[in-house]
Amino acid sequence: MTGNTSPQSVLITGASSGIGQALALAYAQPGTTLWLSGRDSQRLETIATQVQERGAECTLQVVDVRDRDAMDSWVTAADDQTPLDLVIANAGVSAGTRKRPAADHWSDADVFATNVDGVVHTVTPSLKRMRRRNQGQIAIMSSLASFRAFGESPAYCASKAAVRFYAAGLRRAHAKDGIGVSVICPGFVRSPMTDANDFRMPFLMDTDRAAARIRNRLARNPAMIAFPLPMYLAVRMLALF
Repeated sequence: MTGNTSPQSVLITGASSGIGQALALAYAQPGTTLWLSGRDSQRLETIATQVQERGAECTLQVVDVRDRDAMDSWVTAADDQTPLDLVIANAGVSAGTRKRPAADHWSDADVFATNVDGVVHTVTPSLKRMRRRNQGQIAIMSSLASFRAFGESPAYCASKAAVRFYAAGLRRAHAKDGIGVSVICPGFVRSPMTDANDFRMPFLMDTDRAAARIRNRLARNPAMIAFPLPMYLAVRMLALF
């Protein structure tokens, strides 16, 4: 399975801000249909306008990724209309840090439900449809934080580690089905989530630059996309010790 350099039907969760929003704009081009979900309808409408200005078709859905039945219905309906080439399970939350909680006041249980269950609820119906066609690509958003159990954000680190291993297992399980599965492990990317951090964030990257890197790498169907390289090497070394 090789990646799709120009997927025509792309579904992205958590598209109302941050990396999800930037990825929607990165994939927006004539001939492409984007299926975008998020929690904020007004921000989704703004993004839809930008996507359509770039020539892409766009369908929005305000849905909670924690709701398995709602996600199954949405993903299935999207695939019925335009068979999905690429699904990016991007939606995620953080409880912030122990010193500075996130503005949304997410509990540890909320973090796991969104970051782990939400990914499963996105991926499961997508894989069901892709297996029928023996083609498709899944991308799961993890984090460089998944390589180290940081005491300031234990639930976030653990949830991102869970989906990183989930993606690795899915890649092996579905290679024979012609389905590519990649896990994305970014470092610090400017977003409402990182705005809650109260510490120095080395190599902080703008979302459009991160999205361009992710899109370019996904076209090659790698097992993992981890960046920036200095931070990736640093957290791997920390994990060893």
